[in-house]
Amino acid sequence: MSKKPNEMTRVLEYLELQNRPYSLNDIFLNLHKDIGKTALQKCLDQLVASGEVKEKLYGKQKVYVADQSRFPAVDEQALKALEQRVAELTESVDGQKQAVQQAEAALKAISSTLTTKEVIAQISQLRQQNEAMESRLVPLKTQQSPISKEERQRLERRRSEAVLQWRRRKRIAREVLDAILEGYPKSKKELYEDIGIETDEDLGVKMPQ
Repeated sequence: MSKKPNEMTRVLEYLELQNRPYSLNDIFLNLHKDIGKTALQKCLDQLVASGEVKEKLYGKQKVYVADQSRFPAVDEQALKALEQRVAELTESVDGQKQAVQQAEAALKAISSTLTTKEVIAQISQLRQQNEAMESRLVPLKTQQSPISKEERQRLERRRSEAVLQWRRRKRIAREVLDAILEGYPKSKKELYEDIGIETDEDLGVKMPQ
């Protein structure tokens, strides 16, 4: 039995279902190359001859579209309703895309910063360093013998570096905790309690100027 009637039916059904112009090559690719180009051209020629498909010439290329008289008349109200629905869905999709982009940006920011465990460890280490520096500073403040200008400058540099590190790490910790809070179901205070964060204010520590 010849396969041609089945091929013609398939081509016609495809054009009616899509209801838009296609070139021979478009149809060939969209039908997954199941019908050879020569056979496909013959199907289209016969469908054009029968009036079921219209052929239009654009430059040197032919395009084929199902005969529009085969479709029911368009209800203007229904068409407007569909257009409104398309606009609503497009707006919804745009909003969801923006939400996804924001979520991806937040995830990237969290992924590129320290983990909560690392932040806690660094804060603890920084506090220990600060306490050690303070303990060394006390006798220096109270000692009677003067220190040299070079020693004082060296100490001041070390103090400035320590304060700078303190400020930088505190900022990093705050950024990470703020990023966690965006998806955390509880308050900031509860988050700090859950992961064991103690702030400078909790300990009565004031950052030097």
